[in-house]
Amino acid sequence: MTLLENLNTQDRFAASIGAQLTEIREGYAKAELTVTERHLNGANVCQGGVMYTLADLAFAGVANCHGTLTLGISNTITFLHSAQLGDHLTAECTELLDHRKLPYCDIKVTNQNGELLAAVTGLAYRMRRDFPFDTLM
Repeated sequence: MTLLENLNTQDRFAASIGAQLTEIREGYAKAELTVTERHLNGANVCQGGVMYTLADLAFAGVANCHGTLTLGISNTITFLHSAQLGDHLTAECTELLDHRKLPYCDIKVTNQNGELLAAVTGLAYRMRRDFPFDTLM
């Protein structure tokens, strides 16, 4: 099984909201989702947790691409613009530091027009446990 298939099936929460990894390369991952009625909050805009989950899924792709189980330990998100019903969201994660224990990543969430909606930083912890997969994609 590829890492992309593993995370798309085993991250049951992300899958339940329609988030899917669409690309993984060493040090880079992309996740996508289209905003539907179920993603809207009381202000009738996309719930911030949806954008956070999308960013976290891309983060998981990058953090685990080295074959060691790696879990997020600290993330900071800044919401810059709201996402609207029908928007197609993309979270792109780039590894800034491939540290043996504490990798650090930058994640950007954009809409279909390339507008930056949220900026996220992620710090993870590499466990002493293999996370096997056949290939990344």
